[in-house]
Amino acid sequence: MMNTTHIVCPACSSVNRVPAAKLGDGALCGKCRNRLFNGHPVELNAASFQKHVERNDIPVVVDFWAAWCGPCKMMGPVFAQAAAQLEPRVRLAKVNTEQEQALAARFSIRSIPTLALFRNGREVARQPGAMDLGNLLQWVRSHI
Repeated sequence: MMNTTHIVCPACSSVNRVPAAKLGDGALCGKCRNRLFNGHPVELNAASFQKHVERNDIPVVVDFWAAWCGPCKMMGPVFAQAAAQLEPRVRLAKVNTEQEQALAARFSIRSIPTLALFRNGREVARQPGAMDLGNLLQWVRSHI
């Protein structure tokens, strides 16, 4: 039996079964035909958050941020670079706390940026504050 991994499409949020050995081979969504990994963080909202966190078989790192936040603006490009380096082993996603205040409240986000790492639908690690690329990669790798 082939070992498969469930991956939620960043474009249409469909759940795809991908052979684990082919995760990094440019896998396409079976529904919308977009790439399942494009080297960029996925923008999540209240409607898509739960599906991405619960249905991805890979860890999901969520950056809770806001457009008015200086450290968030500085960390944005770093987070995008991390996505390019960590995919397909890890999905990186962003939640704008100004637009998704209920999600921020649900996870008791007190400062931004705050990173939360989810595995199997559960939060397993949290890191407040901006980080440079090296520290971000080290933090993620230490928790996966």
